Amino acid sequence: MSADSERESLLSHVKYFWLMVIAQMILLMNVAQAGPITFNSALPVSEGVGILRTQFKLVRKTGDVTAQQRNLTITAVPLVMAYGFSSKLALFGVLPYVDKRMDITIGNKRIRRQTQGLGDSKLFARYTVYQVDNPGDTFRIAPFVGLKMPTGSYKKQDALGFLPRTLQVGSGSWDSFAGIAMTRQTLDWEFDAATSYQVNTKASGFEFGDEARVDGSFQYRIVPDSLDDVGVPAFIYAVLESNLIWNGKNKLAGATNMDSGGTTWNLVPGLQYVTRRYVLETAIQIPVMQQLNGSALETDWVWTAGFRWNF
Repeated sequence: MSADSERESLLSHVKYFWLMVIAQMILLMNVAQAGPITFNSALPVSEGVGILRTQFKLVRKTGDVTAQQRNLTITAVPLVMAYGFSSKLALFGVLPYVDKRMDITIGNKRIRRQTQGLGDSKLFARYTVYQVDNPGDTFRIAPFVGLKMPTGSYKKQDALGFLPRTLQVGSGSWDSFAGIAMTRQTLDWEFDAATSYQVNTKASGFEFGDEARVDGSFQYRIVPDSLDDVGVPAFIYAVLESNLIWNGKNKLAGATNMDSGGTTWNLVPGLQYVTRRYVLETAIQIPVMQQLNGSALETDWVWTAGFRWNF
């Protein structure tokens, strides 16, 4: 091998070494990372780092086959605060603002029933029980446990009287949930998965069905296509997520509502723009399977746009 070839080989190895060092610093330092869009339980949080996340969610449900011809539009703006209490423990708080509008037919007249206000809040903690860090690669498993608190009103009314509980912005109940999250992050991609179960309790004679879900998110860096330029200030990730959600039937005064609950599977394509301190994101949830009970209203789509800031 010539001297020039040996020099080029040495420079290549040195360059690769420093790329790995810088990449590992990016993975572990106080910088924004991609993370999932449609679930918070796997959101990456480093020790001593605070994260403020806000999203705009627009939910559209139509296609009612009953005589009421219900059309439901939900606008939600959840505010999420997260803090890395230690390298293993992360704390989360969620407080949403919710607007619900349902157009229905009563007699031959089309009317709208609407409510808005602060919804139910959540507090939960996540603790990393298994972690492996290698150059340009990290893998973590973390269970989480939390509580949903009845900070939203469930007694709002309009000209027709009290709104149905499914139209209220709050549930009135104290509900616990638990699950486990997993993250694998490399230089080019990240995969997050989580599964959880929420036990819903009764409030004023009404009880929402329990909820179980399995979520997955895969993010792949598409810009830049190479990390050779280590000074690149921002990245663009293509995102594909999946949500499998089961809801139990609601109960009123001990009687089961046979037109509630069921199973939905969503596929969620999206994009994320990631810089050192903030992330811009957008995604569209598309139901590919809905097996709902009775005349429960199906979801057409859910659009999400969000902003996340590391501080």
